This record gives sequence, C-alpha cells and structure tokens, in this order.
Amino acid sequence: LITGGTGSFGKSMVDFIIKNYRPKKIHIYSRDEQKHFEMQKNYPENKFNVRYLIGDIRDKERLLFATKDVDIVIHAAAMKHVSLGEYNPFEVVKTNILGSQNVIDACISNEVSKVIALSTDKASSPINLYGASKLTSDKLFINANNYLGKLNTIFSVVRYGNVMGSKGSIIPILLNQFKNNK
Repeated sequence: LITGGTGSFGKSMVDFIIKNYRPKKIHIYSRDEQKHFEMQKNYPENKFNVRYLIGDIRDKERLLFATKDVDIVIHAAAMKHVSLGEYNPFEVVKTNILGSQNVIDACISNEVSKVIALSTDKASSPINLYGASKLTSDKLFINANNYLGKLNTIFSVVRYGNVMGSKGSIIPILLNQFKNNK
C-alpha cells in the first residue's frame, strides 16, 4: 500500500515496482479522485493488479480497511507546501502528525510487516511548521518500534532532499526566476 500513492513519489514508485517486480497487488491510497482517475489510465486495475482506494490518512477507519492483508506500507501522504502550511497550520498537524499516527495504528492493528515513512531534509533542525511536523512524524514512526509488543512490524523513516520535478520542487521556481532575470 502506498499512502499518497497518486502524488509525485507514489506514481514514480508504482511505475518502478511494475517495471521491476511482480507484486501480488499494489494498493494506491489517496484522497484525490482526479489523480486516481488519471493514474488508472496508465495502470488499469485488471491489467496491473492495482487497487485504487480513495481515502485520507486522517480517516483511521478507512486506513484500517486499506491496510488489511497488506505486507508493506510506504507512507508518502503529507502536506508539504511550506507557505500553505504556515497559513493553514492545523491542517498540517492533522495530516502530517495525526494522519501519520493513524497510519502507525492501522499498521499495528493489521500486523503489516514493514512500514516505510517518507520524510524530508526539512525535518533536520526545522525552521517551519512543515519541517517540525515531519520531525514529529519521524519520531512517531521510529518510536512505534518500541511499543509493538510481540508483533514483528518494522517501522523505518527515509529522509531525502528536494526531488527534481516533484510537486513543490524549487527547481521550476529557480528556472522561472532565471528566465525572468531575477
């Protein structure tokens, strides 16, 4: 299952998995129905064994359903636009922190084997709410390993920097500024 599966990372990951592996099934979990519709054109459910689940990580009940019989979860769903986050701070908290906790809880409840949460370089010494919310999320995922009891779920976090061509990437902004002599 990939949360945020219709986003920049999710689409690239699905493409990579389909081209290099033969998974039993891939679950795409995202709240954007238009992106689901567009993605289905490239990867129809019946041809590629992809299941499209519309849902928000803020909805724990839907996550419990989505993670049932899932082996691996890649958690890529997040609010990541810094300026929008500063203007809408509680929305960032609800998605990046509370939504992440929902992912953890659903994965523990359904005994998912491996959970990989995507993070950002902005979580290291954060200077804005986005970075702070991702740092909090990182700590939730890492510490989830401490309260599993006898379960074998492994929680991991992967941090990376600005991804060229992704939504919110600084590269198009810099190119536009260069083009306009700014």
